[in-house]
Amino acid sequence: MATDRFEREVRASFTKEELQAICEALGVDVDKTGQSSTSQMRQLIRAHVGIAESPEAADNSPFRKADLQAVADGVGTSFES
Repeated sequence: MATDRFEREVRASFTKEELQAICEALGVDVDKTGQSSTSQMRQLIRAHVGIAESPEAADNSPFRKADLQAVADGVGTSFES
């Protein structure tokens, strides 16, 4: 009997320090927003790489596979699935 495998969509949680490093690699200025929370940094990153039109319009949930690909493209590296 054949069964289909459930394929989980990739999600990635990052620490505040890791998100700060991503922001630095992308050239995103997190200091202008003060002490940025992880959700604020995810919004800034999404807006910077073109996933959202602005930080206010960006989702603040953990990154999904498509988000990670856009971030990888933004920092000039590859993302292997």
